[in-house]
Amino acid sequence: MAHTPCTVSDVMTRAVYAVGQEAGFKEIVETMERRKVSALPVLAGEGRVIGVVSEADLLPKEEFREVDPSRLEQLDRLDDVRKAGALTARELMSAPALTVRAGDTVAQAARTMAHKSVKRLPVVDGQGMLEGIVSRSDLLKVFLRSDAELAAEIRTEIVGRLFPAVDDISVEVADGMVTLRGPLSGRALRAVAARLVRAVEGVVDVTFHVTGPAPARTGPGAGTFGS
Repeated sequence: MAHTPCTVSDVMTRAVYAVGQEAGFKEIVETMERRKVSALPVLAGEGRVIGVVSEADLLPKEEFREVDPSRLEQLDRLDDVRKAGALTARELMSAPALTVRAGDTVAQAARTMAHKSVKRLPVVDGQGMLEGIVSRSDLLKVFLRSDAELAAEIRTEIVGRLFPAVDDISVEVADGMVTLRGPLSGRALRAVAARLVRAVEGVVDVTFHVTGPAPARTGPGAGTFGS
């Protein structure tokens, strides 16, 4: 398809606040509060990302401030107990840092976040130098594409190529929900169309309304088929 997949560079935040590995505990807290962020990349040298320190890394110090961890907690939560006594970003950070490249697709970044259960990823270049940061909310920006833009892409790049001999197939999009309506014969071809339409960034789902012989579904979750 002609549409170029949205990449991390299209949605990432380029103005990133970070701390050095020797930044103290209070400096980290103050930076987070002042910049209204919940995590900070930790840098070494001239900007190489070596880890990320988040609010979750800081909380053990408060949790164990008045109560010493029990023996069971020391065994089960060894990392948290260690962080309760940490003083610098190097001691507090989660490392190595999970990162993405600016040229990675939004889908690739989303899979990394989902599989690793993280809310944000530093964006680095080939040498590991910080270029930006991408968050869950950044990745959802693809769903801000207008219905008209989605309809135009689907009509030209999918319907026009899969069904070139059929002129009366309509493409309707409402709130990201796509409806293909017309003589869309052929279960296999509809299955291909469903897969390609769902791959368009910003599409929520696709439904077929087929004229002519009673159709069948393309597969689980493939949308409703009706005459």
